[in-house]
Amino acid sequence: MKIYIVFLIVVISSSLGFSQEAPIKSTPIERAGTSFPPPTESSSIPARKSTNPFFKTKERTSNLPSEEKETFSMKTGNDLLTAGDFIEKKWTEDKRISEEYRKDQYLGDFKTKGSYVEVLCRDYQFVDGDKVRVYVNGKMIESVIELQANYTPILVKLDSGFNTIEIEALNQGSSGPNTAAFKIYGDQGELITTNEWNLLTGAKASVIVVKQ
Repeated sequence: MKIYIVFLIVVISSSLGFSQEAPIKSTPIERAGTSFPPPTESSSIPARKSTNPFFKTKERTSNLPSEEKETFSMKTGNDLLTAGDFIEKKWTEDKRISEEYRKDQYLGDFKTKGSYVEVLCRDYQFVDGDKVRVYVNGKMIESVIELQANYTPILVKLDSGFNTIEIEALNQGSSGPNTAAFKIYGDQGELITTNEWNLLTGAKASVIVVKQ
């Protein structure tokens, strides 16, 4: 009986050992009609240029001479002028003009046989509130006249001999000196003279009318 049991154990253990699967080895199958050469260190395939915008390679430029940039300079003749020179020149011209306007202006002398003349004056530039005062032989005949775009008439009675007519600038309008155009007519309507003045405050324009 014992011998039978031992034999049965041996048979069972043997069957269990053969029931385990042995590992299966796989072999690669080569593709028919195709062969790939082994990779080499140097390849004839050109390197592909990267299209990534973050990795840009610098291209080699040719050694061409660069064009010289033109430089700006303010030149007149052989002298180099700066902005300060222009400002100083403009200031000098304005000062010279201002000094001329500060002086009294004599506008000539004329003869007439009439008993009076008519003086007409107006602002010939921008109407900006220019005001004048009129004297004849040192006597004030008009205290304040504000010049307009149209002519303002002033009647002046003449004495025998010299009659000095003076027009004083009481102010300067908002756009510069006191500017006016004037005409003088005789008692027969004839034009005796026409002229202009540019005055700073306090300066005078004068004309002499001689009654024959």
